[in-house]
Amino acid sequence: MTGRAATSWDAEPGADSCGHLTSLQYVQPFVREDGASRSLHFTLGELQSRMLLRRPCYLDVDYTRTMMGFLLFKPAPVHIGMVGLGGGSLAKFCYRQLRASQMTVLEINPHVIALRREFQVPDDGERFRVIAADGALFLREEVPGFDVLLVDGFDHAGQPPALCSQRFYDDCFAALRADGVLVVNLHSDHRDCPVWAGRISRSFSGNAVEVLAAEKSNSIVFASRGQPISPRRMSLAQSLSGLDDEARLQLKAELVRIAWEMKNLEQEPA
Repeated sequence: MTGRAATSWDAEPGADSCGHLTSLQYVQPFVREDGASRSLHFTLGELQSRMLLRRPCYLDVDYTRTMMGFLLFKPAPVHIGMVGLGGGSLAKFCYRQLRASQMTVLEINPHVIALRREFQVPDDGERFRVIAADGALFLREEVPGFDVLLVDGFDHAGQPPALCSQRFYDDCFAALRADGVLVVNLHSDHRDCPVWAGRISRSFSGNAVEVLAAEKSNSIVFASRGQPISPRRMSLAQSLSGLDDEARLQLKAELVRIAWEMKNLEQEPA
């Protein structure tokens, strides 16, 4: 990494790693179990993450499967970055399935990090680490050179403004390698969703597409710093080639749907 020294981000969970207040400022999530699954919540009305107890690495929530659509553009990323750990569904899936990939997860809320064992998030090691950091500030000060950057950052109030600004999406662009791909999860029913999507498109000079998740409550935006996004450049066989049989079965239909349903974004006013 360049810019600020890496040790400034490697604080213990709950430490003041980003120049803000300590963990007392963050809302503490809670965990629920129903015998078949374990879920993470900030409020009873909003599901943050869900893990099947018998299949802990299965992508049970529909939008997480849609976010894995980046495999259509980057089937073998060297370094995956992620803003927002949550219950770790995407992090676990990528760690298990993309064994040649390194993964760095940025999570601002130490209470979320403290639950990583309950959701079987891997321990930090050579290929995987969770950093207690403000994702927006981290990307502003570092140039990590991600091949793929996943943005799935939510708190008790929804999508934080710092993760929806034009500056943030510009910083996401700068955090990617020359052919890198950004994937952003947005609430499709939020009134500002078209504005946020338009900002992503602007940061990537229009090279961005949008796909609604199966249940229509989440909109996933893919943006590429490299070649224009086009179904003609995609290979389903190549996208699935690095996965095990269960993961291929889980994602095959979703990747086909993404290729058919993606639509180009029109830039909205800032």
